[in-house]
Formats: sequence, C-alpha cells, structure tokens
Amino acid sequence: MKKIFKFIISFFRANRDTSSPTSFTAMFRSIYKWVKSDNGIVTMLLALAAVLLYTWVMGDADIITASAVVIGGTASGKHVVGGPLTTDLTDQAAPGLLRNDIDDRIVKIRPMSTPIDQISRWAGARACGSMKVEYYSVDTKPTKSVISAEVDSEIIEANLTASIQVNDPQIFETSETILVPGVMAVDAQGNPNGALVLYVVKSAVTGNKLEVLPVNNFNRNGKKEIPDIAKGEPIIRMGRAATELDVQTPQFQALPKKDHNYCQIFKTQVEQSTFQKIANKEIGWGFSDQEEAAIVDLRLGIEKNFLFGHRTRIYDPAKHEEVYLTGGVWNQTDRTFMLPETITYETIVEMSREAFTQNAGSNRKILIAGTSLIERLSKQEFSKVIMAQDKVTRWGIDFTELITKFGTLYVVASELFDECGHADDGMIIDPEYITKYCHVPFHTERLDLRSSGQRNTDAIVITEASCLVLRYPQAHIRLVSE
Repeated sequence: MKKIFKFIISFFRANRDTSSPTSFTAMFRSIYKWVKSDNGIVTMLLALAAVLLYTWVMGDADIITASAVVIGGTASGKHVVGGPLTTDLTDQAAPGLLRNDIDDRIVKIRPMSTPIDQISRWAGARACGSMKVEYYSVDTKPTKSVISAEVDSEIIEANLTASIQVNDPQIFETSETILVPGVMAVDAQGNPNGALVLYVVKSAVTGNKLEVLPVNNFNRNGKKEIPDIAKGEPIIRMGRAATELDVQTPQFQALPKKDHNYCQIFKTQVEQSTFQKIANKEIGWGFSDQEEAAIVDLRLGIEKNFLFGHRTRIYDPAKHEEVYLTGGVWNQTDRTFMLPETITYETIVEMSREAFTQNAGSNRKILIAGTSLIERLSKQEFSKVIMAQDKVTRWGIDFTELITKFGTLYVVASELFDECGHADDGMIIDPEYITKYCHVPFHTERLDLRSSGQRNTDAIVITEASCLVLRYPQAHIRLVSE
C-alpha cells in the first residue's frame, strides 16, 4: 500500500497539466511502466482508480462508455480514445453537433401562429412535376334558383303550359318537379293546399324560361292555375316524375371543373461568420437558434401567401426571370357569409347552418379568424344548443370546440388575419378538402461560400416550392363583417 500512495503522490505532482492529449498519453505510460515493474493486478486497478479520481476532480474526465473514453482536447473540440465514435458519445460530448432533420422539427415550431401551413404539413403534400399545378374539382348539382321575372296568374287549359323565367335554367331537367316554398297553393274550394309545386314539361327553352305545369293550385272552376309569383322568389329543384311508358330519362352529367394554381418558391438563408462563431457569448445563442428564427419567419410568410396570396406570374426586370406567385384560399371559394356588426346567438346559428349545409362537406370544420371576430364570438353566452367546449388538440394545434346542431367548429385565432387587414373576418375551412402540392419539398442545403471565395461564413438556405388548393370550393366559406 505504501508503494501505491507513493505512486499516487508522484503521479499528482508529475501530471498537473491534463489539458492536452500528450499529457494523458504520458499519464497512461507511467501507469503501464509502474505496473509492469510491480507485476500486480490489484495494484494496477488501484492505480487506474486513482487516475480516474484525479481526472474527475480536475474536471477533465468526460465520458467512459464501453471502453471508449472522451478526453479533453483543444478549445475547438474533444477527442475519443479506446473505441469508436458513436452518436451517444457525440450527443454527450458535443451537444447540438448532430442536427435533427429539418422536416421533423418544422411541425413543432410555433404551430399556433401558422394554422393553415401547419394543417397542410400534418396531412402531407402531393408531389407535382412543375411549378403550375392543374387540378379538377366538382361540386354537387345546385338545387336552388330564383324567379327572375314576375309571373302573372294564368289558367292552364288542356295541353297548355305556363312559362316561368329563372336565373339558372340549366339546373332543371324535363320531368323534374319544382317547389316554390314562398307561394301557397289552393284547391278548387279555395283551401290551402301546401306550397306550390310545378312540373317541368320543357327545360332551358329560349329566354331562360321553363315550360311548367302547376301541380296543386286550382281556380274556383277546378281548372289548374299558375298563381302570381313575385320576382326573386326562391324555387327548389326536387325529384323527377316519370310516366309509365318512360324507359329513359334526361341524362345526368357531372363534369369536373379544371382549375390551377402556381407553386411559389419560398426561401430563407442563414449565415454566420467564422469569427462570430468562435467569439465568446454571454448566452448560448448559436447557429441553430438563428435557423429556428428564420424558419418561423419563413412559415409566417408562407401562411400569408396561402391565405391571401394572388395567383399570377410576373417578370422581374432586375433578375430577368419570371416569378410565380401562389393564390390564397381566401379567393378560391365563392361562398361568403356576411356578419352583422353585432353578433348574436342567432347569428352563430345562421353561420353554422350556412357553413355545414348545401355543400355535402364534413361535419367537422375549422374556423380561423382575426382577433376582433374571436373576441366578439367569445362574448356570447352559449346554451345546450350551442356549446363551447374545452380545448382539443388536432394537427398539433390547440382549438376550442364550438358544437352546434349542424356540426362542430374547431376555433382558433390568427393574428395574421389582423396583419392582413381582416381582424373582423374569418374563414371556415373543411380540412378534408384542402390539398398541398409541393414541387420542391421543404429542405435545407448547406452553401460552401468559403471555398468559393465569396464570404468566410457558414451558410444554409432553406427552400420550398409549394401551393395550397381547395379541392371542393363549396365546402369552405368566408366570414366577412359588414
């Protein structure tokens, strides 16, 4: 034991400086020579324990894992001896050196700030082979129109018909029935006979007119009569009524409508000079922090384009190149619900009815709105008919559920609506019918500006070329305050 204590004391005196690999090499050589001369296994183990204790006290023993030891090295890094370099060793010895893939991290970076972009990324994107995306969408056949010219009362004699002029004659076919809910029919005794029903004898004749027969309206003589119908009166297309000898019926055609959008190239670049990288800093602000801030700014810009962008191509006279700009979803639907200045309980019911009916969409939709509209909605007192539930997480976003008899709305506030001048407006989006196309997926590329002689910096550029489309425009609706 005396030999061991003498060795430890001499070892401490001889190896005070352990800041370099050379010192550690000398340390282990001295252990080897001493053990060899003594020929004792127990002595060797005690000596090794003394070395490890010494390096721990001095703060230079970092990692011991499966015979691999990470020892202190130069100011720019650490060194591994006695085994291979693994990811576990790297994570412990040099935190942040191994970076996660950018696509895995992007859905975690402030998803509440960019709900549209977040939902599109969560659902995945379709690859496209060009900057111009062409797609088809088809809506259900319209069932509602209006009378476009006043109809005067007319007695219908045998083998005669009456003409009515409508706004959309193309949606009506021969042998279909039409309901006029605002006009009450009467029987031969003058008693109410339900809402007026018409039968289409000929469709789409000249002047937007339909040749029809009244079904349930009569005069005092028992003859069929078409009553007065005011201009603007709504009419509803109902089912067909065939005769006994009918084998065929007018064909039903549903052709999809072709539309297109442009992929916009979104880019951001992060650079850090070599001197900035090696400079002492008060806080741990590094290249990855700058990268995260750049991604947040990039996503905010993408979100604004996806919402309110204008689809077009322009020529850049400075670069002598054509620039593709993507169209936002705000202008991709024709449906608009006007919000009154004062939102009431009845307003929310009417809004829900308009959002969930007449479009065959989903019964769960997303309401994204400016903060002023969210504030006005939050001031309402809800009941068992309309319930405001606790928060629910979907697509990595925290929503508030607004449950109505027509469907469920996932409500979230977006400050980008405020920035773009729509603080009092919003949009109800059906997530089942929104598609993202990517010509170039979101990725990072490292630029070697130093070798090319441009700048002494570390640089990366983040790129994505993409667009967002509404595949079923009638399933979405704008909310615009009067």
